[in-house]
Amino acid sequence: MNQTSPQPSALSQILGACPHDCPDTCSLLTTVQNGVAIKVQGNPAHPHTAGSLCTKVSRYTERTYHPERILQPLKRVGPKGAGRFETVSWDAALGDIAARLSAIAARDPQAILPYSYAGTMGLVQGESMAARFFNRLGTSHLERTICAAAGGEGLMQTLGGKVGMRVEFFAESKLILIWGSNSISSNLHFWRYATQAKRDGAKLICIDPRQSETAEKCHEHIALLPGTDGALALGLMHELIQNDWLDHDYLDRHTLSWEALKERALQWPPERAAAICGIAPEQIRDLAKDYGASASSRAPAAIRMNYGLQRVHGGGNAVRLIACLPALIGAWRHRAGGVLLSSSGAFPVQRAALQRPDLLAGRTPRTINMSTIGNDLLRPASPEFGPAIAALVVYNSNPVAIAPESAKVAQGFARDDLFTVVLEHFQTDTADYADYILPATTQLEHWDTHSAYGHTDALLNRPAIAPLGEAKPNTQIFRELAARMGLTEPCFADNDEALCRQAYGDAVDFAALLAQGFATLPTPDAPFAQGNFPTPSGKCEFFSQRLAAQGLDGLPDHVPNHEVAHSASAYPLAMISPPARNFLNSSFVNVKSLQTTEGEPLLEIHPIDAAARHIADGDTVRVFNDRGHYHCRARVSTRARAGVVNGLGVWWRKLGLNGTNVNQLTSQNLTDLGHGPTFYDCLVEVTVVPAGV
Repeated sequence: MNQTSPQPSALSQILGACPHDCPDTCSLLTTVQNGVAIKVQGNPAHPHTAGSLCTKVSRYTERTYHPERILQPLKRVGPKGAGRFETVSWDAALGDIAARLSAIAARDPQAILPYSYAGTMGLVQGESMAARFFNRLGTSHLERTICAAAGGEGLMQTLGGKVGMRVEFFAESKLILIWGSNSISSNLHFWRYATQAKRDGAKLICIDPRQSETAEKCHEHIALLPGTDGALALGLMHELIQNDWLDHDYLDRHTLSWEALKERALQWPPERAAAICGIAPEQIRDLAKDYGASASSRAPAAIRMNYGLQRVHGGGNAVRLIACLPALIGAWRHRAGGVLLSSSGAFPVQRAALQRPDLLAGRTPRTINMSTIGNDLLRPASPEFGPAIAALVVYNSNPVAIAPESAKVAQGFARDDLFTVVLEHFQTDTADYADYILPATTQLEHWDTHSAYGHTDALLNRPAIAPLGEAKPNTQIFRELAARMGLTEPCFADNDEALCRQAYGDAVDFAALLAQGFATLPTPDAPFAQGNFPTPSGKCEFFSQRLAAQGLDGLPDHVPNHEVAHSASAYPLAMISPPARNFLNSSFVNVKSLQTTEGEPLLEIHPIDAAARHIADGDTVRVFNDRGHYHCRARVSTRARAGVVNGLGVWWRKLGLNGTNVNQLTSQNLTDLGHGPTFYDCLVEVTVVPAGV
């Protein structure tokens, strides 16, 4: 295997890493012939990847060589949103961008806002040189909340960080609760461990409003209403206490404020919890019996959460309650017991070295939440808000498609006085509103290093091919902008390989990353068997003094949705918007083979709800609420539970049936903890669109 830079005429295989927002962070093997990537496959030498990739990333060459790939800088020549551009040189584009950003920064750099997220999860092409650039200018900070903020804060306040059991040990578990996750679609390599456990006799239970592909493969499916996961967890606690299915020794030695949590949980008998969850009380009793059996039998029980369950008003508290459960039964004693939502806290990322917050030089710019960008782009200057946003630099994100209440987002991006620069591969919904689109490299064309949130291996990505056309890595674009704006600090000269080395410093063996593409972190098999949680107390904190100091309830509780199911007669249906199986957020939507497989924007609706509205399978329907309306095709299916519809996303708006997508309907309301978005906390109504409309 040749691990040097590929020669133009050589056949080589280059080790890389999947950049996309998925817990699996696969190790990639790209085959290159005559300078062209001809195949991307999973690295068989990486234990977690084990040679297999999801359907999406296995088509990565199709994405890289897509005929609509942007390969030259583009300047807008039509109205914002019309998508009309002309090619320009890099020199002309960067010169004008630098001049306009400099003029805004001279007035108030906080009027400039970076907007980015996980279009790449890479530490280098994400927030390294970009963060240095914006810190040096003193621009507004972006609070990056769009995916995981509530759940991450819930873990932090309970376990002390984004930590948990090691994913490979799920294969040894005897009971696995897959809670808020369609693992087959969004966590494929975890599913391999779960099915191994199933073959060895483990029971798998899926807790999810939708009867997903994963739910179909589990022994049981509990289809609760969206936003009621905390109530279910409290109902489980009630039954564990009442039946004394507890590990009293673990509770006494390794938890904080058990008596207070116990008192709260005893207020939640199964009947109360079931009424809120929209399920039968017996389902809660049976689930508690299965989970509690682990306390007496010492058989390991494990919970795999994913981020869907925390995209509601009470998402942070729900994660806190679920994260408390393993301590009640002593599940942490086993390496195959406990809970996993994210493992990202295990990675020794040297963020200060990468991002250089010292370049702020004592300044404390305002912070703007990416989940409320629709409102904030429309806010005028004020003493409370500061300057109106005058410039946006968007990279690794597509906010016009993915941010909530997208009609307002599009309205904000359409402002004539807003200067917008977008670094992109394709002309997305957001790129249509740009003043300049700058062509960025794909993962096959640049260096990067990666952490993960579903396992504990650090990964390195080498460029497999030369950049296509005039595309440049994000890092290089920000280096060149910095030079044109007179930012002369030596850190702006660091090349990408140097940045990759800085990402972990001496904490990860870079030679191992170079040699095999990954390095396994030295984490304990059963990290909390003897307590030692990374909390202030060193215990699993049922009560958080840090939250209490903020004036919040230190004990976790069920927090109802902003838009509670059955609470509004005009909008009687709850809607969740899980990802379509062939897309990853708004990535891959324009890859022809995947788009063809996915078909068209769909709304899954239960036969009872469809019949009440005279909706037949395949009808075009209008999904609406006070925030807007969205046209899509109805799929009458028991994948949706009665009273809940599933708007599969996230299609680009311009590929929708009426130029919108499901985020036309979602709100900018935020979660209880972490200031996260509430995509799955949304009420709607659905009607048939008459033929010819």
